[in-house]
Amino acid sequence: MSTANDHFEGVYGPYTITPEDKQEVQRYRLSLLLSGLALTAGLLQWWQLGGSWAWIWIIPMATGLGLALRWIHIYLRPLHRTLQLLWLIGCLGWVALLITAGPSQALTTVKTQPLWILAIGPLFAALSGIGFKEFFCFQRPEAIGLTLLLPVALLGQLIGLINPDLCLALLLTAGLLLTLLAIRKFGITAAADVGDKSVFAYLDGQQPAGTS
Repeated sequence: MSTANDHFEGVYGPYTITPEDKQEVQRYRLSLLLSGLALTAGLLQWWQLGGSWAWIWIIPMATGLGLALRWIHIYLRPLHRTLQLLWLIGCLGWVALLITAGPSQALTTVKTQPLWILAIGPLFAALSGIGFKEFFCFQRPEAIGLTLLLPVALLGQLIGLINPDLCLALLLTAGLLLTLLAIRKFGITAAADVGDKSVFAYLDGQQPAGTS
């Protein structure tokens, strides 16, 4: 990783990509990869071996997603905070599910009682938000696939339009797309993920005094 500053001309003036920016991008990409691998592994284990222990993969998946949301670069701070809030609500939903149903029966409970999707769904909504951001910025087809498949799978299961097996298949596909998305991001420059920092500075300057 380069330790030198990189200088660019942005929409609202010059800006610099620092070594700290590059470290944040690297952490974001690794966190996204962790989330994708954990989601895929958990769904594969559920599909092949049942859900008794597959639930444990939600821990690295949620951790990776939370860290990715910590280091992601999004121009609109309200949107960034909304995704972080969805992540928190979804994590609390998973905690409630694990306590109520018991770890070994948690995934089976979601399958037989789809209303639990309302509790855990915000975690996946936050993940869809990352997918949308990645598609908006880079037009990667795997990103739009991730963005669409997660809500289709969960909402379809919630309202009874698709059966649990199809829901699992769609979620597994989304996990694979997330993993592919994360891997492909290592092939682009850090500056692409950081974006135009002059826009960040401009938007920060539009905020009323005393807010952050």
